[in-house]
Amino acid sequence: MATITIANNTFEAGASILHPKNYHALKFTEFLQLKKKVSEDDDSESLGIWDGEKFVFTTWSSNWGFSIVNKVVSWLNSCKLLWRYGFSLFKMQNYVESMLDNFLKFYEGFDTRPVFNGVEEMLKWSGLYNLTSRTLEEELIDANLSPLLINELVTVITRINYGQSTRMSGLAGAVSLAGSGGGLWAVEGGNWQMAAGLINSSDVKLHLNEEIQSVSHVGTHYELNSTKGNSYVCQVTVFATPLDELKVKIEPPISIPDRKMQHTHTTFIRGLLNPAYIGLGRVGDIPDLVGTLEDSKIPFSCISVLKKHSREDMTYKMFSRKPVDDALLDQIFSIRKETIQIDWAAYPHYEAPEAFAPFILDDLHLYYVNAFESAASAMETGAVSGENIARLILSRISTEALSRLPTMKGTTFSSSRDDLYSDL
Repeated sequence: MATITIANNTFEAGASILHPKNYHALKFTEFLQLKKKVSEDDDSESLGIWDGEKFVFTTWSSNWGFSIVNKVVSWLNSCKLLWRYGFSLFKMQNYVESMLDNFLKFYEGFDTRPVFNGVEEMLKWSGLYNLTSRTLEEELIDANLSPLLINELVTVITRINYGQSTRMSGLAGAVSLAGSGGGLWAVEGGNWQMAAGLINSSDVKLHLNEEIQSVSHVGTHYELNSTKGNSYVCQVTVFATPLDELKVKIEPPISIPDRKMQHTHTTFIRGLLNPAYIGLGRVGDIPDLVGTLEDSKIPFSCISVLKKHSREDMTYKMFSRKPVDDALLDQIFSIRKETIQIDWAAYPHYEAPEAFAPFILDDLHLYYVNAFESAASAMETGAVSGENIARLILSRISTEALSRLPTMKGTTFSSSRDDLYSDL
């Protein structure tokens, strides 16, 4: 949820959109009294699918300022999509809806939803496990989607949302497709406010700019030692970050499956995209979102317009799998006034069949929220996993320890569904 400032505007580097069925994010927003900002520009922005030499498909911008014109252009874009991809579009929608119907089981009441000890158990209960054992491409072929739709539109979506191809595992791929649908929203002022607000509401003590070097189980507790020479004693320890690239010593040692993280290189540029680089003659012909096909020669996954300051001055966001040097940036952009680059281990590199780390790392009270990330990575999946970890901790702590455990409100845990949700 990092933010950057460019041209005196603040933008989020990632985690910038939310799905309308993200129950936890909606509850967090309501609980913190934040405002929702529904995306109104997605349907009006133009899309171009670039194969490295030419655009194989484009839509028109419907941001004309006249509602009747916008509706006509939007209808024409729908016709263009249907003409190129046919009824496979509806099959793709049905595939995503089927996944979402199963995912919604994670929002059932605590009286019908069990506490899960492992990711496999959680996925099998919801009917999602099989999607992690096959690639998205295999799943979509079995769903009778056309090769053209898979190789073009679906590929563009997975490259934008996960920086990966359709050979990624099926569940993560379906989540990626869901993130391209309608009704997407964000928190007004930035989604980072959810994390900040929840931390502030929890009345916790933060130790910022201090890394944990080691976690050791000693007797009845855990001892955490930091880079600042501090030592902390905890009854319960929860890892809420990927362990794959984390340099922390754990005693006794734990064993988790090897997992490679997919790095996304995000480049923000204020300037002007070079139309000649993408085979166009005029700046006005450049789509608002340039998506790309799966080709190792194409140096970026997508380029999108974040803000138009004038006809020849815009702020762009570019995703790529590798860092893009200045020489290449000067080819892609004819003007560069400001450039900011961020490299982040955004999500796992998905491969089917997926292997999952346990939620409980040592059979005691060392927990791992990001074990679920091997199924799919998003703000909402993190919240789903976090809620289960909280319930798992409560179910395994002794009655005596539970009676001493403080809550967000400083009282015992509430009995009502909504209050218990807030406490968790």
